Amino acid sequence: MSRSALAEQHPWTLPWWKAEGENRWVLIYLLAVHALALVGIALFPLPGWRLFLSALIVASMGGFGTTIGYHRALAHRAVKLHPIVEQFLVFCAVFNGSGAPNTWIANHRNHHANADTIDDVSSPRHGGFWWAHLLWLYQWEPSPMKKWCPDLMRPRFMTWAKLQIPLILISIFFGYFLFGWAGLFWMGAIRLVYCLHMQAFVNSLLHLKPLLAEGVDSSQNIWWLGPLQLTAWGENWHGNHHALPASACFSRRWWQIDLGWYAIRALRALGLATNVRVHKK
Repeated sequence: MSRSALAEQHPWTLPWWKAEGENRWVLIYLLAVHALALVGIALFPLPGWRLFLSALIVASMGGFGTTIGYHRALAHRAVKLHPIVEQFLVFCAVFNGSGAPNTWIANHRNHHANADTIDDVSSPRHGGFWWAHLLWLYQWEPSPMKKWCPDLMRPRFMTWAKLQIPLILISIFFGYFLFGWAGLFWMGAIRLVYCLHMQAFVNSLLHLKPLLAEGVDSSQNIWWLGPLQLTAWGENWHGNHHALPASACFSRRWWQIDLGWYAIRALRALGLATNVRVHKK
């Protein structure tokens, strides 16, 4: 088989800079936000505690948006959120660079249905670490919504795809109006790059088990990744999640911290979360 034919069949064989169609904009965004983050760290290596804390709060809100709003509520229907809470968490996820809900949920459901096979959207087993970490974001053809998330093809979710670009631009630059140039970089690009990689580790590092047969589950728990994921602490129990994906609780032992689960319990106590599904072995 020629290289071109192989590349057409398996996108991870393409050069890292290769992107087509709308995926080119994803690549441009990734390059731009990383370049801005490097410039920001060089110019403002010490942001000051007020700025650092503000960036941390915004990043943490995005973490809750992804782990609760996108992952547990919409992708797996493990909890039903009050519509206002749901839409607020979607806003936090989009503002944090996680993408529109329909795209995220379609790709994630596709991943679970084809995990660790050649059809997995982000398997490091076939494409390697960097494919699973970043390259698939702009080299994999988007998972069709009609197949993977027809339940989300409603105005309250589809509208976020149209709002995504302006929200990301605001997300990058809004810190300037609060803290000046240092705020632009730390609350913008540096925050977005950090959160991007912490979320990307779920697809790459947490599936990085060598010498496994096709289709054998490679998901694993890594305890030390949890604190680095801020309020998405709990996503690091990825082996637990793949074993019981329909559970809103990712922890299985008392010492396994799962901030997303704690937040869901608080929302349930306030009457803002119902139909909470919990399965433990």
